[in-house]
Amino acid sequence: MANSNYKRVLLKISGEALAGSDGSGISPKVIRQFAEDIKEAHQSGVQIGIVIGGGNIFRGVAASAQGMDRASSDYMGMLATCINSLALQDALEKFDVDTRVQSAIEMNSIAESYIRRKALRHLEKGRIVIFAAGTGNPYFTTDTAAALRAMEINADVILKATKVDGIYDKDPMKHEDAKLFDTISYIDVLNKNLKVMDSTAISLCMDNELPIRTFNLTIKGNTAKAIRGENIGTLVD
Repeated sequence: MANSNYKRVLLKISGEALAGSDGSGISPKVIRQFAEDIKEAHQSGVQIGIVIGGGNIFRGVAASAQGMDRASSDYMGMLATCINSLALQDALEKFDVDTRVQSAIEMNSIAESYIRRKALRHLEKGRIVIFAAGTGNPYFTTDTAAALRAMEINADVILKATKVDGIYDKDPMKHEDAKLFDTISYIDVLNKNLKVMDSTAISLCMDNELPIRTFNLTIKGNTAKAIRGENIGTLVD
């Protein structure tokens, strides 16, 4: 196993990705593939923190757009991320990868409460830490939670796992002539409104000079390549 170019990374996985072709819920086949790829990269010695969205189960923004109270719907979305976090923990531990879930909302029966120094200690001991429940506050996305946690644990990079090969100048699902960027600046992402991550997350990364690499996690082996620091997808820097 080749050594990674990174010492510590924050992997951001969308909740929708866990559903696979089913569109919702959790696909055992998909989550098993993710766990296998993460284990492969973890064996290279890189320390891994993970933030997972909850969109495969419940999307707070979508619910609020249909009349639900925004704060209540966001809290429900946070609970969905906890379900996904526990599912990934289970999949990783079936591959004998020592894993801890830390939640921004207290739920001591299923997860540790998020404590930065404790999370760092877990990472230093070689455990993967999954950060659940976003930031613990409504009106903030899991993208923002990923940027915040990445900075708190002093990660070298955020790895944004998506369903496409990287960042395009327009939606590749709708436009055959969409151009894939190899690298792009934070400012261009914001000015072009490219929807890589929400603007709060991009701004946090820009202010703290934290690079973001986006890649296609549906291709087997890509997650391990990204964590090892291989040049795949698009780098925002």
